[in-house]
Amino acid sequence: MSHFHDPAMVARYHEGPPKFVPGFADMQRMARVLLAERAPFDARVLVLGAGGGLELKAFADGQPRWTFDGVDPSAAMLDLARQLVAAHGDRVRLHQGYVDAAPPGPFDAAACLLTMHFMPPDERRHALGAMHARLKPGSPFVVMHMSVTGGAEERARWMARDEAFAVAGGVAPEMARQRREGIEASLSVLAPQDDEALLREAGFDDIELFYVGGVFRGWVCRA
Repeated sequence: MSHFHDPAMVARYHEGPPKFVPGFADMQRMARVLLAERAPFDARVLVLGAGGGLELKAFADGQPRWTFDGVDPSAAMLDLARQLVAAHGDRVRLHQGYVDAAPPGPFDAAACLLTMHFMPPDERRHALGAMHARLKPGSPFVVMHMSVTGGAEERARWMARDEAFAVAGGVAPEMARQRREGIEASLSVLAPQDDEALLREAGFDDIELFYVGGVFRGWVCRA
């Protein structure tokens, strides 16, 4: 994740998700809706991987009484988030670090969007357990990241489609190819059934798939 510490890459971060993630804005809106199903009107919400601030802004814009704790290891990305949510600054606290840097809670809801695929399975297992431990019983958790089904041939086909989608969205072909190669070489992209198994292992239940967009999947579940 070194590019999240690169000032030039950080400065362009907000351009990326809408080009790379099908239905990105709608996915964020649905995530907020799903959290609001079980969270109170004045919910305290934990966001893991909050750098950039896109989900913080989407949630805060739609829920004026929610307060947020956002956690991210990149100081540069947290600065970007701070700028984006400036209008909601009195409701947002940002913490540099990994999941253990998060306050102990208890929280009424939590989200982790476009983050888990950067974590190896053991780190992901720890992060999910730590999120569960910080949530009140029955609280909602929304998680979304790359999750690709099938064997090597099917996975390669979907990664090629992901590359083509980026190019269709205006990404330079060489950049899209480099992104695909980086994903294949360094990211821990699990199969959906393995993602769901890790959620259950961490103690979450009522696990439901709410989003599928190319190589990305999202679930809502209950602590």
